[in-house]
This record gives sequence, C-alpha cells and structure tokens, in this order.
Amino acid sequence: MENPYNILGVSPTASTDDIKKAYRALAMRHHPDRNPSASAEVRFNAIKKAYELLSDPQKRAEYNYSQNNRIVIDPAQEAQSLWGSLFNRCGIELPRSDR
Repeated sequence: MENPYNILGVSPTASTDDIKKAYRALAMRHHPDRNPSASAEVRFNAIKKAYELLSDPQKRAEYNYSQNNRIVIDPAQEAQSLWGSLFNRCGIELPRSDR
C-alpha cells in the first residue's frame, strides 16, 4: 500500500481535522459518481483506505511505528513515490519508471 499520508496529501503530524478535510476534498474530487475518469474508482478506494487507517488513533499509531522502524532499500523509488503522490494530488500523472 502506498503511504496513506501521501495519498491524502497531509504530513505525519497532521491533526485529525486536517486529515478529515483532506479526505473530504479528495473523496469529492475522485468519487466515481462525480468523476468520469476510468481510474477514479481505484483512486477513491485508495483515499478511503488511507482515511480509514489514519482516522483510527490506534491504527495510525501502529502504522507510524512500523514506518519509523523500516529500512529504505531503494531511495530513488521512495523519492519517486513521494513526488508521484504529490503530483497525482494536483491532477498531474507522472510517467512510471520501472527499473
């Protein structure tokens, strides 16, 4: 799963209200009933899963703990993922680099 903070476009220190605001804005933009794009449903489901994880304090704490104790094996792929999430949130699709 992609980083839920990246999916919602919030920082790991974001408040519950900030997470909820970001979720609502993205859910409205990518809801399949409002967005005719073929990828809208996939994006909407990713947004929904990210919100479900980050809105529950216990699940969020477990996720943060696991993220803080992981080893980044491929920094270039990690950077591509982070930048890709940012651009996707703005509606810009970056080409994927498969290595």
